[in-house]
Amino acid sequence: MLPIERQNRIKQLVKSKGSLKISELSKELGVSEMTIHRDVKPLLAEGIITKTFGGIALVPEVDAEDISAGVTACVFCGQFVTERLAYRLILQTGEIEQACCAHCGLLRHHQLGNEVMQAICHDFLRQTTISALNAYYVMDTTVNIGCCQPQVLTFELREHGERFVKGFGGIIYSFQEATAAVHQQMEQNEQSHCERCDT
Repeated sequence: MLPIERQNRIKQLVKSKGSLKISELSKELGVSEMTIHRDVKPLLAEGIITKTFGGIALVPEVDAEDISAGVTACVFCGQFVTERLAYRLILQTGEIEQACCAHCGLLRHHQLGNEVMQAICHDFLRQTTISALNAYYVMDTTVNIGCCQPQVLTFELREHGERFVKGFGGIIYSFQEATAAVHQQMEQNEQSHCERCDT
């Protein structure tokens, strides 16, 4: 099977299933995981799919009806943004970017660096708007919020984060620590995928 044929098959599969692991695609198409990684690169560039933890997912299309209803797609991963988990970046230009969750928000914030004038998110418990720079971030909890991995929950008060961790596990980070931790986990995940492909 030629690369273009595999790419078309990958498009069909991801459109029908929504998301797939690289290992599943490797078995389905009878090629190595490294070949799958090469095959998905053009699809990532086209914005058809996005990377997920160990795989790929279809980037949801936002139609005119969604836009008029105020539904937007995450600037980082393309998922729909829900108000409860949204992370907003206000840029020096006055433009506002929205991420679907703190995971994507922290990654995008890091990408933009000094272009970000302000960042806001929501307190996970109280649903109040808080400064992302002053928030506390909980990672590695047993609670699954159904968003990007590794998932990151935001709290205005450290005390609330600590109580949450007592009940559901996890680690509390400051803004700087959380940014570094998300990047480190993403890099480790990417490295482990590459190592598995090389063997």
